[in-house]
Amino acid sequence: PRDNVKRLPPAPIRPVRKVEIPRTSQGFANLRRYTEPWLLPLVLLGLWYLGVERGWLSEQVLPPPAYVYQTLSDLITSGDLWINALASMQRVVLGFALGASIGVVLGAAMGLSRTVEDYLLPTFNALVQIPVLAWLPFALLVFGIGEPLKYVLIAKAATVPITLCTLQAFHQAPKGLLEVGRAYGFSRWQSVVGIVLPAAVPTLFTGLRLGFTKAWLSLVVVELVASSEGLGY
Repeated sequence: PRDNVKRLPPAPIRPVRKVEIPRTSQGFANLRRYTEPWLLPLVLLGLWYLGVERGWLSEQVLPPPAYVYQTLSDLITSGDLWINALASMQRVVLGFALGASIGVVLGAAMGLSRTVEDYLLPTFNALVQIPVLAWLPFALLVFGIGEPLKYVLIAKAATVPITLCTLQAFHQAPKGLLEVGRAYGFSRWQSVVGIVLPAAVPTLFTGLRLGFTKAWLSLVVVELVASSEGLGY
């Protein structure tokens, strides 16, 4: 019978011992975490110095690090760096603002209207394949070599990713929420403002970030070719 079976006493529960990591090992791990990101830049800097010092690369192609540092110090001291940086910043901000305005309006128009998308998107996709540098000769003929040329090319570079991301953002509106809006009798404007726009904000900001990056890259190209001041000059 079960009553005659002896029950064994429960095994004693021993507390789990914490394994303490020696402080020296922990400190070494922290040191590695902070020093490892600097190893590759230091190696590249050393190769740069050796390449110029041993004559592997010409100083006209790649100046020595000391000369670059001295030139940078002179530009900062004389104030030329800040003057040119301000000129470049003005161009990229105004060009980006123009490109962002065009991109958001164009992407929203195509995203909200299937007819507009069918008319504009094929031509837009064909034109965006042409890089900014290829537009430069045509833009020189139309706008000359002044500031409007730079603003237009920077705006063109920023418009492309902003337009595509805005279009994608409007297409990604949750279908379920749109159905709920229709069930509650939302008008088209109420659905756009209350459902589509809030859902489009993350992708829209991604497009703005990409557009600003493209604007900076095109700024360097424009200032290298047609400018008398700026960071690219």
